[in-house]
Amino acid sequence: MDFDEINQILALMREHDLVEFELERDDLHVRLRKAETPAPSLLPAAPAVVQPASATPEPASGGTAETGPTFVEAPILGTFYRASGPDASPFVEVGDVVKPGDVLCIIEAMKLMNDIKSEYAGEVVDIFIENGQPVQYGERMFAIRRV
Repeated sequence: MDFDEINQILALMREHDLVEFELERDDLHVRLRKAETPAPSLLPAAPAVVQPASATPEPASGGTAETGPTFVEAPILGTFYRASGPDASPFVEVGDVVKPGDVLCIIEAMKLMNDIKSEYAGEVVDIFIENGQPVQYGERMFAIRRV
């Protein structure tokens, strides 16, 4: 393998937003990996599943109806990351206000980094998973009080 072939592989990785590439041929083993910045998944992640805390609204003081928090559940099995890298600040903290499309976390599945985005506007009231911990499909990750 020469440098031209390696440059072709690197161009292919950039073109398709690949985070990692591995090739084995006879006695040659090449592994290329981007550092620190998570790339979008090549496979679309399933949308985050959200469940309201209760089906019936509970009356709040002042005569308005307020529901409990909405739970953001893991759409895939993988490793939960609160930030884009070890030294980066978390995407969200308890008390942060989010809007639809804001990244809440990353789930790494099969070496692909999947951004998990909020579907609702609201305040993050709880984070159930610790950074770097495995998460199961359907497991609660965040509680958001919708506004």
